[in-house]
Amino acid sequence: MSVRKREWTTPAGETKTAWVVDYMDGTGKRRLKTFRLKKQADAFAATATVEVRQGVHVADSASTTIAAAGNLWLASVDAAGLERTTYASYEGHLRLHIRPFIGASKISTLTIPAVRAFEDQLRAAGRSPAMIKKVLVSLGTLLADAQERGLTNRNVIRDVRGRRGGSERRQERRQKGKLKIGVDIPTRDEIRALVGALEGRWRPVLLTAIFTGLRASELRGLRWEDVDLDRREIRVHQRADRFNEIGAPKSSSGERTVPAPPIVINTLREWKLKCPRRATGKRNADGEPIFVLDLVFPNGSGKVEQLNNIVRRGLQPAWIAAGVTVETDELDEDGLPVLAAKYTGMHALRHWFASWCINRREDGGLALPPKTVQDRMGHSTIALTMDRYSHLFPKADDADEMAAAEASLLG
Repeated sequence: MSVRKREWTTPAGETKTAWVVDYMDGTGKRRLKTFRLKKQADAFAATATVEVRQGVHVADSASTTIAAAGNLWLASVDAAGLERTTYASYEGHLRLHIRPFIGASKISTLTIPAVRAFEDQLRAAGRSPAMIKKVLVSLGTLLADAQERGLTNRNVIRDVRGRRGGSERRQERRQKGKLKIGVDIPTRDEIRALVGALEGRWRPVLLTAIFTGLRASELRGLRWEDVDLDRREIRVHQRADRFNEIGAPKSSSGERTVPAPPIVINTLREWKLKCPRRATGKRNADGEPIFVLDLVFPNGSGKVEQLNNIVRRGLQPAWIAAGVTVETDELDEDGLPVLAAKYTGMHALRHWFASWCINRREDGGLALPPKTVQDRMGHSTIALTMDRYSHLFPKADDADEMAAAEASLLG
């Protein structure tokens, strides 16, 4: 590998100078790379020498654009048989966020400063911090795939994430704050009011959500064969994704058995008698269509219910009927603020279930230990449970402990 100076004269008679790195890549092909400054050429030569020796060097001319590498990445994701929702998420990140800003750039030009500039572009374009984080994760996966294909020798996203480390995660937690009772988690009085307001076809699914903590996807994919009314247990073995396709739970820990209180079991017994059945597409000997009792909380045709229907037609109207509301900027015919549900999504019920499991018995809770709470929630790790809910676990009376310690020390 050599670094040599090149001089030439322009048609205007001006003398120009550049520095050329002349070397052989790992395949034995001669490569030339030109730099304006000698220190840039020397730095590249030193790095390229090591990369060629290690067999990981990729010349710029042999590199490809980020958009082209993204297409190869999506093809590998599809071939791997990942869930449709995962593929759709990756495809959306590539199409909406990566291609428009850096898709035309070559992977070999992607550096830490370039990644920071990309983040700034996304932020200026109105992307939320959560979306920017997701896009960078997808970009890192794209680069890992390109690295395996020999299209790049470096996954710069790993360098960025490694540099930020735990400090960034701590900063995110500080900004996010702890889940708060009455803000993120409904209070006992609010849940009591909600239970009293539930009626119709939405009562069974929302009661089950309140008292079992199942995720919305798990409720939508729940089968009658997984509900043991005699033993008062609900087994979680599958879920329905946002495309209404049935698949496995989010993780192996998602497969679990959750006990259900009498109010849920009695409601499900009644609901089972009128639950919509699904057409099998077959007919009996008399030529009549055959229907089967399959999903516990289906739509009117016995198929997977849309999450949007549960929230907008069931949950939010029930919160409003229960009087758990907030005022909006919109005014009604009388000039009064229109009321909206205080809690807009199903996950608030899951948060409440976690708090119910944690709270002391004298406070109306179950007083379960952290590991049992993890199992009931279907969390993959105990760390996840504690990160979200550790502040809800009862604490010892620190004031009394301090008084006792003072008395022991001072007499």
